[in-house]
Amino acid sequence: MYGQEENIREQIIEEYRDDVVKLIKYLPWLSKKSGKDVSTMYTGDEEKPLIPIPVYDSTLLAFIKDAEKTKFVDRNYPYVYSRNNIKSHDDELRLIRNAKITDLKIFKGILSKYILGGRTKAALWSEGVEAGIYVALLDNLNRLFFSNTKDGSKMLRY
Repeated sequence: MYGQEENIREQIIEEYRDDVVKLIKYLPWLSKKSGKDVSTMYTGDEEKPLIPIPVYDSTLLAFIKDAEKTKFVDRNYPYVYSRNNIKSHDDELRLIRNAKITDLKIFKGILSKYILGGRTKAALWSEGVEAGIYVALLDNLNRLFFSNTKDGSKMLRY
């Protein structure tokens, strides 16, 4: 049984490793910005005021764009929320911190809520940074994917 679990773990690592590496490069920036607002409101100038338009940090937008191209984006993310009874940021963070590598649906569901949900409610992109969701998620993926692997690779340092 242990050999089968190890085989599944290695298959998951092989399938998702490149996507994890692509996202982890944002971990230093996300860690620095965690708990802070990464958007501003543009209202035009005094002569020509406009309806306030949110303006997002370019690094956040690059992260969103890269995340959209990964296997971590799943349109069925509401299922993860209903199945795990996720109601708050605390629930999300608790699940992320306790997730194992075989719990990829949790990682995918939570990341997808913020990435895909941000398409219609852009404040979700900033909320993921402010609440520390992205940092917790990427930090745990880094730990799960790059510690104690067969090939001896270590956690990626950022």
